[in-house]
Amino acid sequence: MCRHLAYLGDPVTLREVVIEPVSGLYRQSWAPRRQRHGTVNADGFGIGWYADGDPAAARYRRAGPIWADPDFADLARVTRSTAILAAVRSATEGTAAGAEAAAPYGQGRWLFSLNGAIAGWPDSVAELAARRLAPVELLSLEARCDAALVWALVLRQLRDGADPADALATVVADIAAHTTARLNLLLTDGHVIAATTWGDVLGYRARPGGVLVASEDPEESPDWTDLPDRTLLRATRHGVELRPLPDPAAELEALTSPHRSSPGRTNTR
Repeated sequence: MCRHLAYLGDPVTLREVVIEPVSGLYRQSWAPRRQRHGTVNADGFGIGWYADGDPAAARYRRAGPIWADPDFADLARVTRSTAILAAVRSATEGTAAGAEAAAPYGQGRWLFSLNGAIAGWPDSVAELAARRLAPVELLSLEARCDAALVWALVLRQLRDGADPADALATVVADIAAHTTARLNLLLTDGHVIAATTWGDVLGYRARPGGVLVASEDPEESPDWTDLPDRTLLRATRHGVELRPLPDPAAELEALTSPHRSSPGRTNTR
């Protein structure tokens, strides 16, 4: 549905990360190589970054395709940062249009992006949203779309003190317990990247200068690592940690299976 990336490392221009790579995010807006759902990403784009001495992230978002915005090319040429999160959007049917629906979503030091979709949205997650979020949080969604709701759920976890990776894992598990969904999430505060793979491709490249996590390898490089589906990633510029995400549906099926052994007993013939 979308393509996105997050970078932590030595200072680079936005152009170096987004535009210059031969198969970078800029090109993925019209010619993604590995996109499973949709063919182009022309329904908006956004980029977030951090300026020296300011912990709050800056964002630049537009409703149209990234290649049609001459101002972005100029901005990308002169803006440098040690942390970047960017996305190009292919809108889910029935969701809002406009710049406010384009990732990255953000608040304070946080930047967030969703590559995916929630089946049956919004009805399928209405009970979850009402249980997890206060009315003012629901009324304050940046846009009427599944990505904005997922971001609100993640932000609630962060406000409650959750580690970034744990916040993503909790939200993925909550949504997966209610409906089928594709939930490739990216989150950063400028120091840590947290990400999930759940139904779509994601990978990373770790080098001495920093780490890049993205939907697709922008350079077709030999040091790129594709992540297995249903993986949780936590990365800093110094290293990457991975762990599997639990599948609530599979766990429920195992618990309710008529062939499941009773605790403390062994099946015999």
